[in-house]
Amino acid sequence: MVTSRWTAAPARPASPRRRGAVLERAILDAALEQLSTVGWKGLTMEGVAAGAQTGKAAVYRRWPSKEDLVADALVTGLPRVEKAPDHGSVREDLLDLCRQVRRIMYSRPGAALRSVIHECDHVQVRRFEGLILGSVVEPTVNLLREVITRGIERGEVRSDAADGYVFDAIPAMMMYRSKMCASEWHDKDLEEMIDRLMLPLLRPYGA
Repeated sequence: MVTSRWTAAPARPASPRRRGAVLERAILDAALEQLSTVGWKGLTMEGVAAGAQTGKAAVYRRWPSKEDLVADALVTGLPRVEKAPDHGSVREDLLDLCRQVRRIMYSRPGAALRSVIHECDHVQVRRFEGLILGSVVEPTVNLLREVITRGIERGEVRSDAADGYVFDAIPAMMMYRSKMCASEWHDKDLEEMIDRLMLPLLRPYGA
């Protein structure tokens, strides 16, 4: 019996067709991956579709623009600090909180957010201002307020220190260093910010 030397390659099982939330999650993950690797300017809807192994039409059906897609990807992807640290010391609480914020900043969604902040023009940035405030700045300020209020109750912090300037100091410093100086926050940097900036701002008068 004569047999051909050409044989058909074994058939690959077809990947299951993804729908609904599963497909949406894959698209959002692909958008975060693109943002964290090629940045805002390099991200395309076609590239996201390819990364999610779906068609471009499936992306556009859900998100009519790049801005809409990125906003949803950031909202769903950014980690959260759910609870203010409570170590019995305002210094240790602030350090712990800063380390958690740093973890978020340098996570994949955090890198994606930084690429948006760094690369968008002033018109595009306005599209994301509410997202940045609501998902990053305001939650951090609320946790700082809780940490500082507990410090006041323990007598570590003077009573008039709980104001907007103090609450804004850490988020402003961390965002500034990340955006303008492109520098990472090492433990030593966080400790110096707490010891040289925050604690003198919070210390009771005469202490």
